Amino acid sequence: MSTIKSLNKNDLDALNFAGGKVFEKVFADGMALVESTAAYLDGPGRELSDDLSREAGLTYAAWSMELTTRLMQAASWLVMHKAVREGDMQPQEAMQKKYRISREDPALNASSQRGLGLPDVFLDLVEQCENLFERICRLDAALYGGPQVAETGSVMAQLEKLQQAAETGVFDPLRVWGSRH
Repeated sequence: MSTIKSLNKNDLDALNFAGGKVFEKVFADGMALVESTAAYLDGPGRELSDDLSREAGLTYAAWSMELTTRLMQAASWLVMHKAVREGDMQPQEAMQKKYRISREDPALNASSQRGLGLPDVFLDLVEQCENLFERICRLDAALYGGPQVAETGSVMAQLEKLQQAAETGVFDPLRVWGSRH
């Protein structure tokens, strides 16, 4: 009990998030996407890449590396939060900069490459991976603060009201979402 009392709001947010259903869903979806992407890139994707035009082949190679990097960052973030949930890591440790995740490079734009020679399966994986990475970046910013939290402050305030309503057992969507500051 003394450990819980010594945690600040961010620590508790990280602990609550890691123990919640949202995390379970993101973790399961994320790890499944890591596996399916790896299976594709090591199997059918490798075979298909041999038949691509020079330009499409170069894009495929570069994007495969970026995709793999982003997926590994996402998987590391998810595994770190699982360690917090299981008590193998303290929430305070998860707040350290080395464990944070944010988008530094622009997202790969799969729709701009449709019809230009890259396999649709590959482009679908790119979209899914970019969506997962963006979702995890938003979660990280929401849990620990960051540029995205500042931009969506009113959304975060509404989410806090929603969480309070859910915790008290009283949920009136019109009251929660309709109130203005």
